[in-house]
Amino acid sequence: MEGENFRFFLPPGGSGICPVRNVLDRFGDKWSLLVLSTLYANGRLRFSAIHRTIGDISHRMLSVTLRSLETDGLVSREVFSEVPPRVEYCLTPKGESLMPHVNGLVGWALENMPGDCGAVIASGIIKQRDE
Repeated sequence: MEGENFRFFLPPGGSGICPVRNVLDRFGDKWSLLVLSTLYANGRLRFSAIHRTIGDISHRMLSVTLRSLETDGLVSREVFSEVPPRVEYCLTPKGESLMPHVNGLVGWALENMPGDCGAVIASGIIKQRDE
């Protein structure tokens, strides 16, 4: 692309911190959006229910992903003092506010990607819980 001017996305002041890169870095992994989408579609869930819904995620990876999403303030973890202990996860208001953007991305993918890749997951993501 010789002779073309390229623009790089940098915030004012050129600090080198790029919000787009931060978002892609945070949600570019294999599992975060699936976990968020599962909680959005189903509401409050226990660890085992999330694991069953996603299916091919290991227990360790699900645990790491949930911990990371909790640290980012997107998922809330509630521990009940029962025997055996019960732990439930749900989206926080911050996590809820992300989902319309995820739905937009999924809608675009369904319209523009070949075949039915992700259609089953997408139907759960796009579904409004209030229906």
